[in-house]
Amino acid sequence: FGGKEGLYAVVVDREVRRLHDAIYQAISRPHTDPRSLIELGTLALLDYIEEEPDGFRIISRDSSPYAPGGTFQTILSSVASRVEGLLALQFERRGFDPGTAPLYSQMLVGLVALAGQWWVESHNQTTLTKPQVAAHLVNLAWNGMRNLQPQPVLRVSEAPPADAAQA
Repeated sequence: FGGKEGLYAVVVDREVRRLHDAIYQAISRPHTDPRSLIELGTLALLDYIEEEPDGFRIISRDSSPYAPGGTFQTILSSVASRVEGLLALQFERRGFDPGTAPLYSQMLVGLVALAGQWWVESHNQTTLTKPQVAAHLVNLAWNGMRNLQPQPVLRVSEAPPADAAQA
C-alpha cells in the first residue's frame, strides 16, 4: 500500500465502489415507476449505511487529501446524472421544462444524502427504523414532486429591508 495514504485510498475506493454499485443497481431497474425508484435508491443508501457505518463515515466526509477520484461527491454526481435523465423524461411528459431536471436531481439526491449522513450518526439514538426513515424521505421527495408547479415563483419579491431584519 505504500503507507497509510495508500491503505486509506484503497479503503475509500472499495467503499465508494460498493455504495455506487448498490445505488446505481437500485435505480436502474427497467420498467420501474418513478416513486419506486426513489424508494429503491433511498433504501440502497440506508442499507449501505446500516451495513457499513464506518465506511460511510469515511467516504461521506471526504476527509482525506489522498482520495484521488472516488469520493462521496463523485457518487452523488453519478447518481444525480442518472436521476436527471429519469426526471427529464417525466418532466417532458408532464409539460414541465426538462431543462430544470439537473437542478431537481441535485436536490433529490442531496436530500437523501444529507438525511443519510444524519442517520449514520443518529440511528442508535432515534426510535425511527430504517424503513421509517426511508418512508419519511420518500414522503417528502414524492409528495413534494407531485405538487410541483410548472412555473414556480417566489411569494416574496426581495429580501426584507435591513431594519426589519434587526427588529
